[in-house]
Amino acid sequence: MAQRNRAFSRAGIEVTHPNAAGVDVGGATPYAAVRRDIDEPVRSFNGDTADLNALADWFEQCGETIVAMESTGVYWILRYEVLERRGFEVLRVNAREVKNVSGRKSDVLDCQWIQPLLTFGLLRGAFRPADPMGALRRLCRQRARLLRGQGRYVQPMQKAMTLMNLPLSHAISDVAGVTGQKIVRAIVAGERDPQVLAAYRDGRIKATEEAIAASLLGNWRDEHLFALKQALGAFDFCASQLAECDAEVERAMTLLHAHPGRPAARGRRSTNRNAPKFDVREHLFKVCGVDLTRIDGIDVTTAMTIFSEIGVDMSRFQTVKHFTSWLGLCPGTKISGGKRLGSASKRSHNRATQAFKRAAAALRSSRSALGAYYHRLCARMDKGKAVTAAAHKLARMVYLMLTRGQDYVDQGQQYDEERYRERVVRGLAKRAADLGMQLVPVTVPARIQQYQSIT
Repeated sequence: MAQRNRAFSRAGIEVTHPNAAGVDVGGATPYAAVRRDIDEPVRSFNGDTADLNALADWFEQCGETIVAMESTGVYWILRYEVLERRGFEVLRVNAREVKNVSGRKSDVLDCQWIQPLLTFGLLRGAFRPADPMGALRRLCRQRARLLRGQGRYVQPMQKAMTLMNLPLSHAISDVAGVTGQKIVRAIVAGERDPQVLAAYRDGRIKATEEAIAASLLGNWRDEHLFALKQALGAFDFCASQLAECDAEVERAMTLLHAHPGRPAARGRRSTNRNAPKFDVREHLFKVCGVDLTRIDGIDVTTAMTIFSEIGVDMSRFQTVKHFTSWLGLCPGTKISGGKRLGSASKRSHNRATQAFKRAAAALRSSRSALGAYYHRLCARMDKGKAVTAAAHKLARMVYLMLTRGQDYVDQGQQYDEERYRERVVRGLAKRAADLGMQLVPVTVPARIQQYQSIT
């Protein structure tokens, strides 16, 4: 009975890709499976380039045109690139979608399971931009790793100064800032006079020179000075690598220019010291045709992260709902027995998703329409959900800007609050009419209006 049921269910599924192959990606030995009417439908290959070319030759001999593989670590990348270069349509599928039924587990069974799933159209390929967009994405990810590495060396500098009883962080919030770096470099160069070190104070620092000088009376031990010197050297080495990476990122973005003759309008100046040293905003405008930094909360670094992860071509996503679903920002659907059990969005490690959430969190100090929207969300739900909902709105805006080629224009906080008030009044009027009542406007005294505007 079980055999008949399985045959009946398979016969009812339409064959979508008759020339499909499946690959189980392994570190040393990838396994591949083709149609069962081929002699020896499963073969194993080595992981070197020559054997991967032999795998592509075998697929061509078998007449395969589309290949699916599971994304396993970084091993899939070389397999993907070799097969794509040979003209195959390659799908990198999520591990959750190819999970086998319970039973024995082996590489041979995995590739034999992936092949029929792709044949009947049950697998979807993950989004992966093509070169040169893919090259830019890898460079931006390398730059992010360098920034994290540079930040790790700030802690050894602070620890060495703490061990020398130099609580500079009590007077200056950021040792890696302008004033902190001048003082640290002077200490490494041999300066010990607190008054001379405090004279490096930047005018924007709130602490006085006397407070800074008081925090620089310490115990100058040689081993701690040596540790401080080495941490500063590692910090500078990461900075030099960042400069090289920025040059490569700029070169890669220049290759993508689709609107070279259109200069971007002047916008807000970026105050992020981790931003690249070249004009990122101008390059983004020449590639996208729109200025993503006009959206409140999105600065040049966030815009570059979003652009490097999703690219410009939105044809991969059929609608804006598909795009926000891929980001993991749309409400989830968990229904059983006709009841909604939950609507929490799925967890996502997507770098573009995290960038949108950082941009949404930055709306807390924005006095714009988006800032007013974020504040209303925070008033009726917890902050995490408000950030996700605001990030969903930002993602929809970016999608519409890239697909329609229209710039974002902020209507202002007052405009958004008036529209929100109109929606609330319409809802209350409809609810009152359902209850057989009628809303009557009441004039609020001027002193109460003034108090409400202050609060």
